[in-house]
Amino acid sequence: MSWLLLVDQPAPGAWNMALDQALLESAEAEGLRALRLYAWDPPTLSFGRNEPALLRYDRAAVERQGLAVVRRPTGGRAVWHHREVTYSVAAPAATFGCLRDTYHEIHAMLADALTSLGAAVVLAADRPPSPPAAGVGAGACFASAAGGEVMAQGGGKVVGSAQMRGDGAFLQHGSILLAAEQDVVASVTAGDANAPSATGLTELVYPRRATWEAVSGAVAEAAAARWGAPRVPSALPASVRARAEHARARFADPAWTWRR
Repeated sequence: MSWLLLVDQPAPGAWNMALDQALLESAEAEGLRALRLYAWDPPTLSFGRNEPALLRYDRAAVERQGLAVVRRPTGGRAVWHHREVTYSVAAPAATFGCLRDTYHEIHAMLADALTSLGAAVVLAADRPPSPPAAGVGAGACFASAAGGEVMAQGGGKVVGSAQMRGDGAFLQHGSILLAAEQDVVASVTAGDANAPSATGLTELVYPRRATWEAVSGAVAEAAAARWGAPRVPSALPASVRARAEHARARFADPAWTWRR
């Protein structure tokens, strides 16, 4: 199956996560391959699928600040989604290989895109996986690089991502930071939090190259060059929309968002 390129208008967190979930299900059921580029309205704090949000974050502080929240279908730590280009890639598992190979290939494509805009970026060196008992620490996703992620040459993560594998398919999505604003996560973290080490593209390139339109266009071009993805946005298939409509209620439910 050929690739789809989906370029979406800003949307609430529940719809964004429901549509990414639907793309994964469509990749499992139908072999769909899709690159999606999108934004958030309103700006939203997302938790990883298995994060203990009730222990890790101050729900009262979240509510006092009026922050929209959602829980992702993927793992990892909290991310503040505001001035960024969010991407997702869903495809059959064999498209790029194992989880680590897939992670590297997608980030290599993103690095190509950012380099084309003049950003001096590198891929983070691999590091051994943490022992199971170590778990995932508190704080922002951008507090550390796991290996293979897109970093500014001078330090600081520019792209933060998470991947999950389903029944023969994968979903990887993440944030390409236009501005480093992850301190919002620390402001609602209960107790000590790892300080974010994030770098926005506005620090690396001319301002006109750090807009949502410029960055999303560069990502689409890089995906076309590496993967043969289309340069012109595709229509959302009706079957994918139906799956997303079905999933939206779960992602909008506070009982799911604050389930642990």
